[in-house]
Amino acid sequence: MAKTKAKDFRELSADDLQLQLRELKQEALNLRLQKATGQLENSARIREVRRETAQIMTALTAKSLA
Repeated sequence: MAKTKAKDFRELSADDLQLQLRELKQEALNLRLQKATGQLENSARIREVRRETAQIMTALTAKSLA
């Protein structure tokens, strides 16, 4: 997944955000498994996924409060 900015997340619908959140959580799981087995090539991707997950969750919270 390409690097996305928080502004881009705010423009998406809640359903799209939920879908992306689900995909990111799956990717995070896969990255953790790769790290545990020693197959992880890009360890920085774990941090990127965590940050994108937080940005999406923030955008979802803002939409639900609006």
